[in-house]
Amino acid sequence: MSDPSASGLRAINADLHCHSTVSDGWLEPEELVRRAVENGVELLALTDHDEVGGVDAAARTARAQGVAFVAGVEISVSFAGETIHIVGLDVDHRHPALRDGLAQVRSGRDARAQRMSEALEAVGIRDALSGARRFARNPDLVSRAHFARHLVASGVMPDVKTVFDHYLVRGKPGFVEHEWATLEEAVGWIRAAGGVAAVAHPARYRLSSAQLALLFDRFMAAGGEAVEVVSGAHTEEEMLRFAHLARQRGLLASRASDFHGENESVVDVGCCRPLPPDLEPVWSRFWPPAQTLTN
Repeated sequence: MSDPSASGLRAINADLHCHSTVSDGWLEPEELVRRAVENGVELLALTDHDEVGGVDAAARTARAQGVAFVAGVEISVSFAGETIHIVGLDVDHRHPALRDGLAQVRSGRDARAQRMSEALEAVGIRDALSGARRFARNPDLVSRAHFARHLVASGVMPDVKTVFDHYLVRGKPGFVEHEWATLEEAVGWIRAAGGVAAVAHPARYRLSSAQLALLFDRFMAAGGEAVEVVSGAHTEEEMLRFAHLARQRGLLASRASDFHGENESVVDVGCCRPLPPDLEPVWSRFWPPAQTLTN
């Protein structure tokens, strides 16, 4: 018989991966928290790309709204020729190792954005970088999403997904290679900051079975503990696949919308599928949260 308290823990509406304007989300951190509350979220993590600048504002709003909140981040990692994302949950967002590591990752973004703009200009799309910057609230974090939004606003393509498919993924004109953090660095920064590391939306990566196995081997050897079983990017079949992987490897399971904005995201914040009932949720490590964040 299952433990009733564990069943209740699994039933919490937790959303542990979403984005604000501090990276490539459409909503300010405060607006994102309010939307989460409206959607019934009980435990929220803000996980902006390579940035923790929105955590304090989100935490203040969460306290005012009466929703539990943990600090998070999503770190860009280079692995097997792919960009992999590692989410850090319940981190001390002021820890020097984490902040220095994130600053190191962000430092290469300007050069990448310039190269992307040059690549797009070579196929007839002029001034893409200045256009992308108009969509980036954080000048230190111009991403592919900001370029995509500029191309949609300019009438080049009808929506962000189509822009990515035609211009911004590997093999397309606007894609440029870039070296991010290593897997071991990202997990190390998260652990140094007291957090739990999770592999984000694993079904999105174009990795062979052998490469995926190696990813999790190295991730766990570095101290990684969780995987996003439920993600806004996952189909039901993919959810079942990574639920099986979590069981096989003894990993904690995370639940995440990966919400960026209502016109771009498949799933709204707090509205993704529940976890399979036999998996141990990652939030068992920090529920109920300590609520220790201060201004």
